[in-house]
Amino acid sequence: MNSTDSQTDLSRSGAVEICGTLRLLLADVFVLYVKTKSFHWHVTGNHFRDYHLLLDEHAEQIFAMTDAIAERARKTGGSSLRSISDIARHQRLEDNNDEGIAPKEMLQELRADNLQLMRFLRATHEVCDRHDDVATAGLIEGWIDQTERRTWFLYEIVNGL
Repeated sequence: MNSTDSQTDLSRSGAVEICGTLRLLLADVFVLYVKTKSFHWHVTGNHFRDYHLLLDEHAEQIFAMTDAIAERARKTGGSSLRSISDIARHQRLEDNNDEGIAPKEMLQELRADNLQLMRFLRATHEVCDRHDDVATAGLIEGWIDQTERRTWFLYEIVNGL
């Protein structure tokens, strides 16, 4: 494939692999966003206000990643997720539908999910590096930093409980 056959100069196989990893990443980001918002809506207890605001801030940051991930997939010649069932088919992070989850467990679960997201981000970065996709890799570096910060905050809060 040459550059006149596509909107990118990435190899066909590189674009396919990058788009596939971005699709998985996008599904996981949506799952983490919904879980973070759910915990934001349902958190209770003595530190309600602090946790409520923190989780809202985290959710906004996570949601901000979604458009950029989807657009990178499209810019590299692929497609993105199309529906909630598409998200469910591709997600690796688990949902949480428990109604009586305590704040400490919420924060522990979000910390674990953010750690896992960090691993997924690093793996996606490796795919981008293999195919010389510096634009996607650059975005991912910022998301890794944000995810490390969220994980750090959640770690410090949970350790203080």
